[in-house]
Amino acid sequence: MFRIALVDNDRNLLTSLSVMFESEGFAVTIYQDGQLALSAFTSHMPDIAILDVTLPGLNGLDLLQKIRNKSAIPVIFLTAKNDEIDEVLGLRMGADDYVKKPCSQRVLLERVHNLLRRLTIKSTDPIVGSGGNTIIERGPLIMDPLCHAVKWNGADVSLTVTEFLLLQNLAQRPGYVKSRDQLMDVAYDEQVYVDDRTIDSHIKRLRKKIRFTDPNFKAIETIYGIGYRFNEE
Repeated sequence: MFRIALVDNDRNLLTSLSVMFESEGFAVTIYQDGQLALSAFTSHMPDIAILDVTLPGLNGLDLLQKIRNKSAIPVIFLTAKNDEIDEVLGLRMGADDYVKKPCSQRVLLERVHNLLRRLTIKSTDPIVGSGGNTIIERGPLIMDPLCHAVKWNGADVSLTVTEFLLLQNLAQRPGYVKSRDQLMDVAYDEQVYVDDRTIDSHIKRLRKKIRFTDPNFKAIETIYGIGYRFNEE
């Protein structure tokens, strides 16, 4: 049973979403205060979290940042219907997906299932290492899809589910250009629509995380007007 945390200041929304997710077999915890949610996550991190932006105690953006300091769990960010800046900031700070309010419960449920499927996915094209494990090794990069582990130059890099899948897909075929549409197919189900900016935001944060350990990281190259490719160093 997956554990899902719902953090929103709208009690009615929390109640309706809680009923829906529980009917789908999820164990649900709800919070109307960002600080209370953070305190609970410190001792018991959920499998997936859905965060609103406007929260008492600690807003959604700050809560997301603190979660990312501790964990790579999938996070879906709830944004106001016309508030694009919240959407962009959420993605840049490490949200895996976003849903605009007022949200369709069916769409939200599908996006949750989408992220959880990707959380448990194994490499679709494994490169077998010397130990027989499905390890991807590309120069300084080592990825273990079964453990969701990434190292660059021997240093651990903590990635979200979406970031991991994008890097994995690029690294499996060094030198090959992957279009944004192809990367969207990797990160999202075909029923879920996202635009180019979403992929760009994930790639930007992915680069930033690796550059924290290696300021000279340039392995992910932007091919303007097309997409991205991984260059093995």
